[in-house]
Amino acid sequence: MFTAAILVPSPPLLVPELTGAAAAETAPLRDAVQTAAKALSALAIEWVAVGAAPAAVEVRPDAQGTYRGYGVDVRIALRPGPAGDPDPDLPLAALTAGWIRGTCAPDAVVDARILAADLSPEQCAAYGAELRTLLDRDPEPRGLVIVADGANTLTAKAPGAFDPRAEGVQARIDAALDTGDRDALLALEPTECESLGICGRVPWQVLAGVFDAPPASCRTLYSAAPYGVGYHVGEWRP
Repeated sequence: MFTAAILVPSPPLLVPELTGAAAAETAPLRDAVQTAAKALSALAIEWVAVGAAPAAVEVRPDAQGTYRGYGVDVRIALRPGPAGDPDPDLPLAALTAGWIRGTCAPDAVVDARILAADLSPEQCAAYGAELRTLLDRDPEPRGLVIVADGANTLTAKAPGAFDPRAEGVQARIDAALDTGDRDALLALEPTECESLGICGRVPWQVLAGVFDAPPASCRTLYSAAPYGVGYHVGEWRP
């Protein structure tokens, strides 16, 4: 039974060990993510996490990972159990979901789905509809974690540098996520999103497919662009 979806970004700066003196600056984002995750864990401890990467990645159910590639060997796991050898190539979206699980819901189990970033809107919507059927078929409560980042071209110092188109597109995304506007998410154009460094298009369009009707409630916990990248934390309930 599908209970709720939470929307989180994937920056390594969520992990305080990786931010050092800047940990206080990123605390509002981190706090929002933890609030969303704890609310989801009160509804379900079986989670499906959806993210994107340049190519689809099959993530083992018992996968463990590390943020070593981002500077500090912070370990994560997708389910409870003894520590093992981490996969140094675990995609960032899976790392993020595992870190959230370990920090906020250590009893949770995460099924990480990493999709190819070039899926079409139609493919994303179809995947989301199939996922909703799978979630609803399970008699146990299931939660969804959408791991997605907005434009990385919002300021001159942003990772993708400044693009004057980014602000308008990001504003449309923010409004759609705030209000549960599935149609607006499905209208995001793949080529434009790629050119603006919007890595979250695919997960957001999967989210739109999961919801076959507007969500009964939407809650936004964080919506801002620190360091020139659009981040959104929220919750959609069916």
